[in-house]
Amino acid sequence: MIVLILLGVLLLASLLTVFKAPTYHLWLLAIAVCEFPLLFIGITGVLLIAVIWVEKYQLTSAIVGVMALLLFASPIIRAYIVASNVKQEFVTAFGQGSTIINGDNNQLPFSFLRLFKTSGVKQTDYKTLIYSDNGEQTLDFYPSHIAGKKPCVIVVHGGSWSSGDSKQLPELNSYLAGEGYNVASINYHLAPKYQSPVAVNDVDAVFTYLCKNAEKLHIDTANFVLLGRSAGAQIALLSAYNRPQKGLKGIVDFYGPADMVWGYSKPASKLVMDSRAVMEHYLGGTYKAVPDKYFASSPIEFVNRQTVPTLIIHGDNDVLVSPIHSQKLDQKLKENGIQHFYLNLPWATHGFDYNINGPGGQLSTYVVERFINTVCR
Repeated sequence: MIVLILLGVLLLASLLTVFKAPTYHLWLLAIAVCEFPLLFIGITGVLLIAVIWVEKYQLTSAIVGVMALLLFASPIIRAYIVASNVKQEFVTAFGQGSTIINGDNNQLPFSFLRLFKTSGVKQTDYKTLIYSDNGEQTLDFYPSHIAGKKPCVIVVHGGSWSSGDSKQLPELNSYLAGEGYNVASINYHLAPKYQSPVAVNDVDAVFTYLCKNAEKLHIDTANFVLLGRSAGAQIALLSAYNRPQKGLKGIVDFYGPADMVWGYSKPASKLVMDSRAVMEHYLGGTYKAVPDKYFASSPIEFVNRQTVPTLIIHGDNDVLVSPIHSQKLDQKLKENGIQHFYLNLPWATHGFDYNINGPGGQLSTYVVERFINTVCR
């Protein structure tokens, strides 16, 4: 009976690979289930072996276990499906040669063997630098492992505009530094004390600081890329679309809210996050009270024919920021003829890139590296 109960719990957990998480804590579990699938496959496999010695409910236990096993494996299967098309789709978006890195066009977008890696990327030593004139704000600078002036990726962290810091999800920063890019992971003024557009002003200050210190930091000021996650993606997108800085070549949007007006009208479930309250803290009131701030903070409103190339990455099972934000942005970019690519991950939820070796982490890293390499060529 105990084995059947445990398998039943695993089956319920496995449903998070196909259904959206209904609560905050189940959202956290969904990240683990979808991006560490081998762990759950292993646990289920051990219990299925134990079924051999079960006298009661043996058939029921076996059926429940096999169903859970298949669902836990589904992110891997779907990652292979996405990977089979992503290389050609990326070439269609950015042209021949866009998937070639250092003369190599054979790297796989997704590898089953990489799922077994227990550690991510070797940590790059970074320097914490003060970039604001008043000394309040800092950035973590990851220098390129390759000598000479190199492009710089400016990373803007997530955290509902009110939390998080530059230490968030550092593995991609180290990976990109290892591939020959400088990375500046920034802190910015947080809500509710500071409201939009103060955080966007911070991005302006970062550009100014990095350009001023380009010689010392070995930065190629003709090649900047902005990368933001979640709330940080909204800040990065707004900066790139409304205040494009000299030398900015592209923007990477990890599951960002692109349409603040629409987002307020279609909030997330309060069992997961009170998204309306989050937006009100960031923008200074309800949509009814300050509608102009919602429009002014919607990156999608500033897309035009001069908009920089854009990489959008989003999971269909995102319960914090609806993938409709990215679908709407994808359509607006198409209408304006902007070079862009939308990596849609059917199984993934918000924060899927927590594991750089997971199904979503592998695919997103593959396209991020190729996007930066292409726009900074």
